[in-house]
Amino acid sequence: MSENTSDKHTLAVREFGETRPADFFRDVVEPLADSFDAAQAAEYELLMQGWITPAPKIQPSIPGFVDTVYVLSRVTLGADIKIVSPILAAMKQRFPDARIVFVANRKSAELFEADPRIDHALAEYPRKASVSARVKFAHELDSKLRGQSHIIVDPDSRMTQLGMIPLGIPGNYFHFPSRTAGGEGPNNLSELIDRWLLATFGMSAPAYIQPRPEIILRRGRCVAVSLGVGENESKRIAGDFERHLIAGLAKHYETIWLDRGAGGEEARRVTAAVAASGAKDRVHFWEGGFAGFSSIISQCDFYVGYDSAGQHAAAAAGVPLISIFSGAPSERFRQRWTPVGQGSVVRIVTDGMTPEAVLAEIAMKIPLH
Repeated sequence: MSENTSDKHTLAVREFGETRPADFFRDVVEPLADSFDAAQAAEYELLMQGWITPAPKIQPSIPGFVDTVYVLSRVTLGADIKIVSPILAAMKQRFPDARIVFVANRKSAELFEADPRIDHALAEYPRKASVSARVKFAHELDSKLRGQSHIIVDPDSRMTQLGMIPLGIPGNYFHFPSRTAGGEGPNNLSELIDRWLLATFGMSAPAYIQPRPEIILRRGRCVAVSLGVGENESKRIAGDFERHLIAGLAKHYETIWLDRGAGGEEARRVTAAVAASGAKDRVHFWEGGFAGFSSIISQCDFYVGYDSAGQHAAAAAGVPLISIFSGAPSERFRQRWTPVGQGSVVRIVTDGMTPEAVLAEIAMKIPLH
């Protein structure tokens, strides 16, 4: 590629990221990150050099005295449970006298609101803004977190554009490279963050959630269900699958807690499925924040849902679960993101399966006791 052609390509990429950021991240950035491939991770970093000057790689070391540990959010709820919560738990053990601060939006912070060791620094990452606005956000955040006795733990956060903008004092910034850790092996992200924490801080911990319980469930067998897909329709199973799923669960559970999501079309869809299921009298809708629903999940006997944050909340709470993986970009993506917890975990990969076959598989895997 000639220098002139390269310049035109860089300008085209910049224009795309500035004028159509939602398309840029969905169609270009996310596929590169979700591949968990070192070559594509390098391609992403080269792409982002249109906005970010590469920072020198500095091997971090733990200062002799640490008064504050800042842990960055991954921005999405499921990742904050699966990847960030083990970091928070490990930091509490490693630095028992330090202030542990979760840098996150309100929805993510609420997942740990009842944990007295976790403080919250509000950081609303501009998810719909241009790339330059997102880069500016990182630099502004950097100015707020600096301190000689502070360390920053970055779980490959979108806040730093996956570690491309190191924060804080050089040498006090610890970055978990989630896209390249584990190489091409079939490792799960829960295993990879565990290894990294042990190697970096000498201890690790399992995922957890500690929201404030908004509802204490009554006795009786109950199941939590999430049919949200976050506007990614490829995660859904077509036809009457959801109606039949709810009807089947009603045969085994006295109460079905169903998340109605953020409202709109998703809420209308699940409401219609309940109405058609014949099990309306057993269904309770949850219409609050995700932290409240995660508290409900933790009190239920079982959880089932599409690949979403709910499965990671169930795993962290030790609740038996079935995760329905539909439309995942690759097997390596499924390997990395399959939930891990103390309760039984069943992953159903629906590629090539009919809705009837998926329902039959779920019926065989439902815990009956």
